Amino acid sequence: MNYDAILVTSFGGPECPDDVMPFLENVLRGKNVPRERMLQVAEHYYQFGGKSPINDQNRRLIAALEIELAQNGPRLPIYWGNRNWHPLLADTLRRMKANGVRRALAFVTSAYSSYSSCRQYREDIARAQEAAGEGAPVVDKIRAFHNHPGFVEAVTDRLQQALATIPEERREAAHLVYTAHSIPLAMAQGCDYEKQLKETGRLVAEKLGRKKWRLVYQSRSGPASQPWLEPDILDCLPEIKMRGGSSDVVIAPIGFVSDHMEILFDLDTQARELSAELGLHMVRAGTVGTHPRFLRMIRELICERMDEGLPRCALGVLGPRPDVCAADCCAMPKRLAAI
Repeated sequence: MNYDAILVTSFGGPECPDDVMPFLENVLRGKNVPRERMLQVAEHYYQFGGKSPINDQNRRLIAALEIELAQNGPRLPIYWGNRNWHPLLADTLRRMKANGVRRALAFVTSAYSSYSSCRQYREDIARAQEAAGEGAPVVDKIRAFHNHPGFVEAVTDRLQQALATIPEERREAAHLVYTAHSIPLAMAQGCDYEKQLKETGRLVAEKLGRKKWRLVYQSRSGPASQPWLEPDILDCLPEIKMRGGSSDVVIAPIGFVSDHMEILFDLDTQARELSAELGLHMVRAGTVGTHPRFLRMIRELICERMDEGLPRCALGVLGPRPDVCAADCCAMPKRLAAI
């Protein structure tokens, strides 16, 4: 398949205090989230100057990917569009149309499959195409990559860097905890999100030569009456303390590809403060960000879509995701859509 552009698609985030409330209103539009909760989340952003790091991280990712493609091909222009804040997808699709782009490949900054991390982005792109009008580019989404060797190797390297900060005599006994964004249980039951996270965790642990690890969740935002994936990281840390043994805990946010606001607040602020109260020495592994192996993985994913003869690389038992999602893949459960 021939493509003439790459579209990096991400969540988006505010870049100054005045952006915070309009951004959150975009995120929560149509969702049954109390305004009090929205104001609480707004305070998380204000605590960091009203700016999320995600947009700057995407700028760095795009700049690094441009170098990767210029050096190794394919030489394609890169566009950037967000779901919730500028540059918004609809504006980006209009610009692509004006520039004569006919067909693009979308790289979504999420490694896993769920409604919010995959299908919703495809819906966002479809709405942006409609807004751009006749002649808008055709956009194909690159497959989820949770078990691609490049992602697993980059995550492993970030974890090795974190483990190296613990004294050697304590390193082997340190608790290894993976985190990912929690989602409603009803949503999780209709996709492979949890299976994929567990497979990534196992693949990384195997590369590290570790048998013991835990997968926990963070950043839940729904009503208390609605069950979400558990346990939460803040419930896990007291359990680790009670269990005894090592006082070192290494937290690896494998559910994310960049150190955005939820990592800064949920892990670097809340989890770190709780760890200190409990007498735990917490080390947080970095996300893949612009790791060279991660950048090479993106190029490999682009190349495999442009050349059907190339293998679809994947580790583990789940295998590679299909290039084109099934019509009912990762659907929003009706009972959640009605909320």
